[in-house]
Amino acid sequence: MGERTANVHDGDIGATITGLAEVIHSRVTASPEESYTARLLSGKEDSLLKKLVEESCEVVMAAKDRDHDHIRYEAGDLVYHLLVVLERYGITLEELAGELDARRR
Repeated sequence: MGERTANVHDGDIGATITGLAEVIHSRVTASPEESYTARLLSGKEDSLLKKLVEESCEVVMAAKDRDHDHIRYEAGDLVYHLLVVLERYGITLEELAGELDARRR
């Protein structure tokens, strides 16, 4: 389990995810030696996919503990790693939004 994030305030999820996706996209050309995100984007596929599974499990375990702050913390890790997966496989936020919108109809 990671450290709890201090002083968390509500934010705008759309702007936050868009900004995070932009940062992740910018790491495509970064040095893997200097950037964790660049390592995930250019490294072994299984390493990234295992990380996504790990973070998913951590969200589940935090939920089982009914620990609000821990759920939020692990969900942040999960969303970050999911966005890295989307970037690695060329799926844009607009495509994801289209998929989710199509399911609501």
